[in-house]
Amino acid sequence: MNLTDRVAVITGGAGGIGAALGRRFAAEGAAAVVLADLDADATRAVAEGIGPVAHGVGLDVTDEAQVRALVDETERRYGRIDLFCANAGVATGGGAEAPDADWERAWRVNVLGHVHSARAVLPAMLRRGQGYLLFTCSAAGVLTAVGDAPYTATKHAAVGLAEWLAITYRDDGVRVSALCPQGVDTPMLAGGLAEGHLGARVIAASGAVLTPDQVADATIAGLAEERFLILPHPEVAGYARRRAEDPDGWQAGLRKLVRRLRAADQYEPPPSPPPPSPWPAASP
Repeated sequence: MNLTDRVAVITGGAGGIGAALGRRFAAEGAAAVVLADLDADATRAVAEGIGPVAHGVGLDVTDEAQVRALVDETERRYGRIDLFCANAGVATGGGAEAPDADWERAWRVNVLGHVHSARAVLPAMLRRGQGYLLFTCSAAGVLTAVGDAPYTATKHAAVGLAEWLAITYRDDGVRVSALCPQGVDTPMLAGGLAEGHLGARVIAASGAVLTPDQVADATIAGLAEERFLILPHPEVAGYARRRAEDPDGWQAGLRKLVRRLRAADQYEPPPSPPPPSPWPAASP
C-alpha cells in the first residue's frame, strides 16, 4: 500500500492517532483524506489544518447507517475508497464489575465499529479486486490491558475479526492490518495517568510512550510491507511470544509489576529533618 493518489477514510480522526494518520497520509501524497469522528467540529478543524485534500465529518461508528452513509458519500465524491482506517476506540477503566452500559459501549465502538466499516466498504473493494482495511486494535488486543476488562476483551475481539477478514479476503485483493501500539501520548493515556489509573501506569512502566506521529510513521512502514500486525512498539512482539510460550510465567510477571506499583502507592517516605536554622542559638 503506497498512499500516493489514494483515497483514505479514518474514523476517530479528531485527535491522537487518527489525526496523526491524516497528516501523514496527506504528506505521503494521498488524493483525499476523509476524517470522521463523533466530535464533528474538532474533526473539521483537524481537516482544515491538514489542507485541501482533507475533509472532516461527524460520525458515530456505533450507528451502522451513518457508517454506510459516510462510505457512500466518499465513493460518490472521490470514486472509491482505497484504505479504510477503523481507528475509533474507547476505554472504560473498569473490571468485570463495570456496568453493562460500559461493556456495551466498548463492544459497540471497539468491535461493531469495525464490523460496520467492513460491511460498508468490502463490496466495492471486492468488485475492484483491491482495497485495504486497517483496524486500530492496541497492544491490548494481543496482550492485556491491566485494569480494563472491557477494553481487553473487545480489543482481543477486534484482532480476531481482523485476522478472520485477512484470511478470508486476501486472495480477493483486500489486505488487512491490525495496528497494535502500546503506550501512546493521547488524551486516553494522559487522562488515566493524571487520575493514577493502574492500567495507565502499567502501560507507562512497560515501554516507551510514543507520540501519535511516531505511530503514524510505523503505520506507513507497515502498510508498505502489508504486514498483518503493525507494532509501533517492537517489544510487543517479544511480549506476545513469551505470553504464548509461557502463559503462567507471563501472568506472574504482570502480577509482580502490579504489586510493585501498588506498593509504591502505599509507601510513605519518612519526614525530612527540618533545615538548620540560619540564626545562632539563643544564649542560655
